[in-house]
Amino acid sequence: MPKKKKSKDNEKKKDLIAGLPKKEHISQGHRACAGCANILAVRHALKAAGKDVIVVSATGCMEVVTSPYPQTAWKVPWIHATFENAGAVASGIAESLKKQNNSKTKVLAIAGDGGTFDIGLQSLSGAVERNHDFTYICYDNEAYMNTGIQRSGSTPKYAATTTSPAGKKIHGKIEFKKHMPMIIAAHNENVYVATANMAYPMDYYKKVKKGLEHKGPAYIQVLCTCVPGWKVPSNISIDLLKLAYNAKITPLYEIENGKLKFTMKPEKPISVNRYLNLQGRFKHLNKAEIAEIQEHVDEEFEKLEKLEESEVKI
Repeated sequence: MPKKKKSKDNEKKKDLIAGLPKKEHISQGHRACAGCANILAVRHALKAAGKDVIVVSATGCMEVVTSPYPQTAWKVPWIHATFENAGAVASGIAESLKKQNNSKTKVLAIAGDGGTFDIGLQSLSGAVERNHDFTYICYDNEAYMNTGIQRSGSTPKYAATTTSPAGKKIHGKIEFKKHMPMIIAAHNENVYVATANMAYPMDYYKKVKKGLEHKGPAYIQVLCTCVPGWKVPSNISIDLLKLAYNAKITPLYEIENGKLKFTMKPEKPISVNRYLNLQGRFKHLNKAEIAEIQEHVDEEFEKLEKLEESEVKI
């Protein structure tokens, strides 16, 4: 008997690369940009989900690059929802599976920050409040990249976009980024909420896996580089995301039963300047604006640490 068990364990190891399943559920040859972290978020989410999943994809970069008619990169059941209703479509599928007593098939909704923070917030809010059993992934590249790099509720303060240009008087977007994970967490104590960064795929993979196994709504927000939108070389995409993490711009945490817990913390935090300086969307910043961003990042990180320490429910 021990030999058989060992044989099964060896077989499982053969199906893994660096702890992740070998099996791919999205094809190579999609039309994502070189250096695009969004497609990595989709790829790793599907590795976590496996083949028994129904994917709802809102209009956005990942819908466009993976499904140019009559071709598709998806190897699992996939539905294109409109820009604003991924949450509603996922709700309907989840309820249909429930009526069929099908607890095996997972429902995975995927949308960008434009389709999540802004235009899709209403349907997502309703789905979470109603406690539907589905997992929602926001690939957060901090603007409406697919339609021409317009600012969204996720766009950082002072970032230049086509609708928040860096002029002489107004230096890019004038508002800080919306606190979307906290907004979702406030809806329903049963919702699982997590933040991720595509430079750390195992942390992301585990959170997606956890969200899919959670009975109820799950929301995972993953920071992803957009090479043309952030105005960066494609070969620094992942390095840039590592800088975002180490500058405390991307706090990595999860919220379960209303309580927040960090999953990773930078050992040696760096200044935000090292992250900002590499991006064309921030090249216009002056010292005062960089100092303001640094202060904001430090304050927000400190708030999260206090929430974790106090164990106060959100």
